[in-house]
Amino acid sequence: MTTDAARTTGDEEEAEFLRAYDPRDFPPAAIVVDVVLLTIRAGRLSILLVERAGHPFKGAWALPGGFVEPDEDTDRAASRKLADETGLATFPGHLEQLRTYSSPDRDPRMRVVSVAYVGFMPDLPAPAAGSDAASARWWAFDDVVAEDGPALAFDHATIVADGVERARAKLEYTPLAASFTTEPFTLVDLRRVYEAVWGVELHVGNFRRKVLSTSGFVERLGVTSPPEGTRGRPAARYRRGDATILHPAMLRPGTLGADDADDDL
Repeated sequence: MTTDAARTTGDEEEAEFLRAYDPRDFPPAAIVVDVVLLTIRAGRLSILLVERAGHPFKGAWALPGGFVEPDEDTDRAASRKLADETGLATFPGHLEQLRTYSSPDRDPRMRVVSVAYVGFMPDLPAPAAGSDAASARWWAFDDVVAEDGPALAFDHATIVADGVERARAKLEYTPLAASFTTEPFTLVDLRRVYEAVWGVELHVGNFRRKVLSTSGFVERLGVTSPPEGTRGRPAARYRRGDATILHPAMLRPGTLGADDADDDL
């Protein structure tokens, strides 16, 4: 058992160590946040990019982000940068940490470690460029990764790819597809989310069967939507259920572990 005397001695040694500690003995480094913010616009998976107003990579496109202030943690910094670029006072969508990017040469200025986030939300407004950006706009993900797509700053091409893959994977085993559409929604709305994020066309009947047979995925409401066009029946409307994990998972067609039925999902 630690005695009061031993604890006091330890506190004094700690205080002495901190008085003598000089952070200049170590190479300088900074922390930034970068946010892969995704939504669906005109049926296409889209990502928010900003045009850099200054060096380095002046004129290149980049993820919204910036340096973490001395009085904030990375979660708060990510929320602040999203507010700057979207014009929303707070970000009500889904936001989670993606991973840390720490290659020593990822930023030509100094050692800069990026804590990246990925966020999903439906119906996001047209972006407004923050004070350190020349412009901001939504890009269709397919256009970003095309051969003639925009040049991305730093290692943001890697972060974008990782963020989109995280979103695709999350749709397999969680009900977060509903984060891309407003409630109430129809099964057609939900299927279009999967098709846009995964970049595949899904079998209507198999998709409906999988969704309705997965416990807690969606909850049917007592209202309907008018049919699309002049034919068909009114469509049932749903809201997100109470499940946090989908069991069985909604595996992407063609992925390892998908059975023949899933290949026609």
